[in-house]
Amino acid sequence: MLYRFIDWTRRCILRLPAGIPTSCALCSIPGTAALCGPCGRQFFSRRPRRCTQCAYPLADGEQVRSLCGNCLRIPRAFDATIVAGDYSAPIDHLVLALKFGNQLALAPLFAQLIVDALLRERAFAMPTIMAAVPLGEQRLAERGFNQALEIAKPLSRAIAIPLIPQLIQRSRETAMQSSLPPDARHRNMRNAFTLAAQAADLVRGQHIAIVDDVLTS
Repeated sequence: MLYRFIDWTRRCILRLPAGIPTSCALCSIPGTAALCGPCGRQFFSRRPRRCTQCAYPLADGEQVRSLCGNCLRIPRAFDATIVAGDYSAPIDHLVLALKFGNQLALAPLFAQLIVDALLRERAFAMPTIMAAVPLGEQRLAERGFNQALEIAKPLSRAIAIPLIPQLIQRSRETAMQSSLPPDARHRNMRNAFTLAAQAADLVRGQHIAIVDDVLTS
């Protein structure tokens, strides 16, 4: 899914000024946080052992190693993945509410959850610059915002890593990944992204974090 300082079970970063009511995005109980403590503990406390490269939960037979079978078989173009949680109910509903329901107040919550996950990975080497997966021009015009960039903005501030919004560019429009079968998703993304002009010198020697809302393929 997505790259992810403060434990949200103790203090949530999404606070509103005193007197302004809100409610938990999952259970709708009134409060001052986007995610209440009980929902946070119930739905985000599961921490399976994951592949260090793709973050997919390791199967029982894979627990003795750090990489899953797929990452051992298929060379990857990235070194590590940090995720806030598995894309399953009810977490998937939060993602959809941000992405298609225009609930931008959830973006800082996702950023905080990624920070929490990042701090749990003691051996993880912190990136030096950050970028977000860009939307195509047509989809950006339809939606009005890039959900990955909205997550990356508070994430960048929380871990004090520079965000370069225009680092990656779309080279062509693509079909929505959710509309395609798994075997077509890789083809859909092939050659869909490129570095911005003059960016080669900027990224040379850097440790780059790329932020997205969902990691599926």
